[in-house]
Amino acid sequence: MKASQFFISTLKEAPADAEVVSHRLMTRAGMIKKLGAGIYSYMPMGLRVIQKVERIVREEMNRSGAVELTMPVVQPAELWQETGRFEKMGPELLRIQDRHGRDFIVQPTSEEVVTDIARQELRSYKQLPKNFYQIQTKFRDERRPRFGLMRGREFIMKDAYSFDRDEAAAKSSYQVMAAAYRRIFDRFGLRYRAVAADSGAIGGDLSEEFQVIAATGEDAIVYCPDSDYAANMEKAEALAPAGPRPGATNAMMKTPTPGKSTCADVAELLGVPLANTVKSLVLVTDELNEAGEVKRSQVWLLLLRGDHDMNEVKVSKVPGLDASFRFATVPEIEAHFGSKPGYLGPIGMKQAVKLVADREVAAMADWICGANEVDFHFTGVNWGRDLPEPDLVADIRNVVEGDASPDGRGRLAIERGIEVGHVFYLGTKYSRAMNATFLAEDGKPAPFEMGCYGIGITRLPAAAIEQNHDERGIIWPDAIAPFTVVICPIGMDRSAEVKAAAEQLHEELLAAGVDVLLDDRGERPGAMFADWELIGVPHRVTIGDKGLKDGQVEYQHRRDAVATKVALADAMTFVKGRLAA
Repeated sequence: MKASQFFISTLKEAPADAEVVSHRLMTRAGMIKKLGAGIYSYMPMGLRVIQKVERIVREEMNRSGAVELTMPVVQPAELWQETGRFEKMGPELLRIQDRHGRDFIVQPTSEEVVTDIARQELRSYKQLPKNFYQIQTKFRDERRPRFGLMRGREFIMKDAYSFDRDEAAAKSSYQVMAAAYRRIFDRFGLRYRAVAADSGAIGGDLSEEFQVIAATGEDAIVYCPDSDYAANMEKAEALAPAGPRPGATNAMMKTPTPGKSTCADVAELLGVPLANTVKSLVLVTDELNEAGEVKRSQVWLLLLRGDHDMNEVKVSKVPGLDASFRFATVPEIEAHFGSKPGYLGPIGMKQAVKLVADREVAAMADWICGANEVDFHFTGVNWGRDLPEPDLVADIRNVVEGDASPDGRGRLAIERGIEVGHVFYLGTKYSRAMNATFLAEDGKPAPFEMGCYGIGITRLPAAAIEQNHDERGIIWPDAIAPFTVVICPIGMDRSAEVKAAAEQLHEELLAAGVDVLLDDRGERPGAMFADWELIGVPHRVTIGDKGLKDGQVEYQHRRDAVATKVALADAMTFVKGRLAA
C-alpha cells in the first residue's frame, strides 16, 4: 500500500484527558478518535491493528474446534431476568426500552443468549461437546471511563462458550481453551502471564486471567520466581505462619496514644514495628425482607496486621459474609464499640460482634490494638489470656512481596499487569437457571456443563503499547503492527532513481506477502521518520540519492539506536531475514 492511498493523521500533542501512555500515543498516532466518554472511533491505522488481533484470535479459535457465530448487541431483558442478572448486574448493565415499552439490554457479555441457543439447538449428548464464539461489540456503562481503550464503555471482545455433557468433559474443554489462549498470546509477541483468578460476577470455580506485563498495569500479579505458581492479587493465598503461636511475654496495658489513630502513627509513637500492631475493620451484613427492607444486621470485626491490607474478594468468601457486605457507619461503630473509628479493638466492646482474625493475626502474641477509647491503645495483647479465640480464622489479606509461595517452592514476587483475557469453568450456573438441558445417554435430561472464555480485542493493542513504547512513540510487535515494514524514500518526488528503487522494493515485498507501506507523501525526512516512530512500525527501510550512489539503502528496526547499511540488491533478502527473526 502507498501512504497517499491511506489515511495518516498524527498529532504533536495528546489531548488533555489522556492519562496513560497508550491513550496518549494511540490518539497522537491517529489510531482512535474520541466520540464521547469511553466511546471511540477506530481510525484506519488503529483498525488495522485490531483486525490483526482478530485474525490471530480467529485462527486459533478455529484451530481449537470452536465455531464462530454472532449474537445481537441488543438483547431482550427476559433472558437476563431468567438468570437474575438483570437486577444483580447493577448500573454497568445498560438497560433500554423499545417503542412498545419492552425492556432490553445492550450486551456486556452473552451467556444468556448463547445458553438460549444451546437449549433450542443442542438436544442430545451426541451433539456435544460444542464451543460457540463471536467477536462482537460490547457495552458496559462504566462509572468512570478512562485510559482510552483500556477502560472504555464500548469495546470489542471475543467471547466463547463451551457446552459439555459432564464436569470432566467441561474441564477438558476448558484446558483446550487455556492451551489455545497460550498460543494466541504467544503469537502476539507480548510478555504475559497466565494467573489463577477469582471468577467474580461471571461465576464458576476454575479460572485463569491472561495478563500482559506492564509497569502501568492496574492489576497486581503474584508469582513465584522459583516455580510455576502465579495468581492475581484477589486469588493469591497468604499461608498461615509456620509453627505454633509464641507465648505471651508482656502484660496487657492500656497505653496513652494521644492523637494517634492509625497503626502507623501508634507504631511510630511507641517505637515498635508496624507488624506488631493490629487494625480493626468493621463490616455489616444486612438481612432483607421481601420488600427489600433491612430486617436485621450482623456486625463483623475483622482483624489484620497493621502493615497488611484487606482483600475484599477473600472477605466475601468468609462463611456468613458475602459480596453484599458493607462497611459499618459511624453510629453503628459507636453503638458496638463505644468509640470513634481509629481506636477500635476486640476488647471491651459494648455489643457482641462476629470476630474474624486473619491467619497472621491469629498467630501473633503481644500485639497492639485500639482500646475502644479515644487516645488509648492496648499493648501486650494475647489470645486466650486477654480475649477469647476468634470466631473465625481466615485468609483475608493481600499477600506481600516475600510471603511464602502457596506451592512451598520459594517466596512470592509481585509485578503489574493488564488483564486482556480470562477463561472460566462455569459448571451449571447458567444452564440450571435457564433450564437448558440435553438428553443424556440414559435418556434423561441433564443440564449443560459450561465454560466461558473472553479476550479484550480492543484492550489488547492498548496493553501492547503500555508494554512497548519509548519517548518517540509506539513499538509494535510484528504480529499486530498496523504495517510491518515502511519504506521511507527521501526526495522521491525529485529523484527518479529513488522513486524507482522504492517502488521496486515495495512491489517485491508485497509479492512476498509482507505487509508493507510506501510513504510517497513527499514529507521531509525528519517529519516522515517522526511519524513512523510515533506510529511504531517495527521495520523501516530508508532510500535516498546519497545511499543509492553507493548501491545502498538503510534498514532500522524500531528498537535499534542506529541504522544498518544494506546493499540495494540484498535489501529484499535482508528485510525478509529480519522479519523471520
